[in-house]
Amino acid sequence: MKKIGVIVLAAFVGGAAAIGGYKMLERQDQSLSFEEQQKVIFANNPKISSAGAVDFVEAAAAVSPAVVHIKTTYGNTSSRVGGSPFDMFEEFFGGGGRRMQSVPRAASGSGVILTPDGYIVTNNHVVEKADKIEVILSDRRKVAAKVIGTDPNTDLALIKVEASNLPIVKMGNSDNVQIGEWVLAVGFPLDLQTTVTAGIVSAKARSIGILARNQEPPTEEEYEEYQRTGKLPSRANTSIESYIQTDAAINPGNSGGALVNASGELVGINAAIASQSGRNEGYGFAIPVNLAKKILDDFRKYGEVKRGYIGVSFTTLDADNAEKLDVKDITGLYVSEVLPNSGAAAAGLKKGDIIKKVDGVTIYDSPDLQERIGRLSPGDKIQLTYLRDGQLKNVSVTLKSRGDEDTRPKTASSNKPTGTSFDKLGATFAPASEAQKAKYGVKSGVVVTGTERGKLFDNWEVPKGVIITSVNGRPVNSSKDVENALPNSRNGMTTITGVGPQGSFTYSIN
Repeated sequence: MKKIGVIVLAAFVGGAAAIGGYKMLERQDQSLSFEEQQKVIFANNPKISSAGAVDFVEAAAAVSPAVVHIKTTYGNTSSRVGGSPFDMFEEFFGGGGRRMQSVPRAASGSGVILTPDGYIVTNNHVVEKADKIEVILSDRRKVAAKVIGTDPNTDLALIKVEASNLPIVKMGNSDNVQIGEWVLAVGFPLDLQTTVTAGIVSAKARSIGILARNQEPPTEEEYEEYQRTGKLPSRANTSIESYIQTDAAINPGNSGGALVNASGELVGINAAIASQSGRNEGYGFAIPVNLAKKILDDFRKYGEVKRGYIGVSFTTLDADNAEKLDVKDITGLYVSEVLPNSGAAAAGLKKGDIIKKVDGVTIYDSPDLQERIGRLSPGDKIQLTYLRDGQLKNVSVTLKSRGDEDTRPKTASSNKPTGTSFDKLGATFAPASEAQKAKYGVKSGVVVTGTERGKLFDNWEVPKGVIITSVNGRPVNSSKDVENALPNSRNGMTTITGVGPQGSFTYSIN
């Protein structure tokens, strides 16, 4: 009995001591700040870490030498005051600006060296329509650069300088970037020398609508052809916006610079700011490097982007849109139209389907889909998960190219005598509509939808919108017809005839 009594007494004393200790700690905790209390709570939790311990010195030192200053000059064109490559973003987000008389202008931006032999990624709007591009390297050398490829749909460009043994920035994986993660923005803001700013990733897959706003709408003839054939107009909105949003300070001049993680890996290309003043107000946007990788590889292989399309129009679902469409789901993409002859049509997708996943990744908004498709090429396959009649279905979709563009890599020219090649023309084409052919009284033709700076059509000053009716005497009705007709030159002389608002024309070249 004595033994039992001792045990009970010990338990009572121990319990009282524990209660008393807890009460003392409780009273002590009330005297601490919330922050101090949380430090006590999390101090012994090995799963919780503080990003405040991150040291950016090594990352900044590794990246800064490979971020370059890009300076561009332009001919006598009407310009906004300031001439910054951020002008189009300032106009969208604020910043005002007045028109001025036609004067030569200059601008500057940033770029990131990707290879020791001088390939540099930057923004399309930094180098677009520039007459001269100069790159200032970290050792203060100034070298001329040439454009390898540009893409307004992603606002990316690849340029090249003739140099060797250049420092480079390691490309990271933007899929691994987490909201709240520390990042550094490196560039040449406001014409300052190399500048490094730090912040966190505040959002991902952000669309701000700036690229679509700067595209011209399709003509009535193009839209009618789209309705009839399902072929996307050359000026259809195919922009891809899936930005990494950061509060690292980004200003005019940072365009094309590096967004890197704390390990010094490139995760984004700085592209835009959200501002009412035209200067940093805490919101910057960078193009994910995983999207850029595909675009840049295409530039080097083809000189342009070879983009694949699913072939659907869709509406992003939220509570409001779901109510309007009379559907129960408030996440995913509601298919509003399936283009004829598209990959989606071949896979059996229909209007009213709701796209839920792409390659197993859940889709919440349009950037989620657009970025993933933007990384792929015509002929690639994707796995779509969609909802129909309350049931989830899986289907494989083969992406197709827009129109009849050639998606093969460029190969060496044949031994047949030829005056030029399709690539040297530096132009894109779309079949002329019946209305366009009737307007000019021609039976065949392709419309010039774009020209590349420095190549033949640009040098000939062939304007967009004119109709090419024949190449080397052969009628042409598609890009493929143009390419097939080029080797049929006589004595190496290529002849191109066409018609436009100024009348008919003929170009010949050896």
